[in-house]
Amino acid sequence: MSKICLVAFNGEPMCFVHVLLNAFDFKQKGYAVTIVVEGSACKLVKDLAEETNPFHAMWEQAKNDSLISAVCRACCIKMNSIESAQSQGLPLEADMKGHVALEKYIKAGFTLITF
Repeated sequence: MSKICLVAFNGEPMCFVHVLLNAFDFKQKGYAVTIVVEGSACKLVKDLAEETNPFHAMWEQAKNDSLISAVCRACCIKMNSIESAQSQGLPLEADMKGHVALEKYIKAGFTLITF
């Protein structure tokens, strides 16, 4: 089975929704898929938790399906979303000078796709 790691850096909601859509599509087609949230995309962690957000249901589905493997701790602090990330129980990582180290995904056989 192929392994895909979707890495979201871009904080634009319309870009991030494509991360979610692709994750669901890869999963449905039998791929091992995971999402890493980094950079300005970390600001969306707080926004997507709001029930009024049009992409809230998709975000909740991604969390319920355990698709999110890492969220950058340093970027969540910078984007003022750390408290939301913690309250949502997101897997905050800081193993590369405060950020998510992507090497472990390569080492585990994942193909990285960045958004």
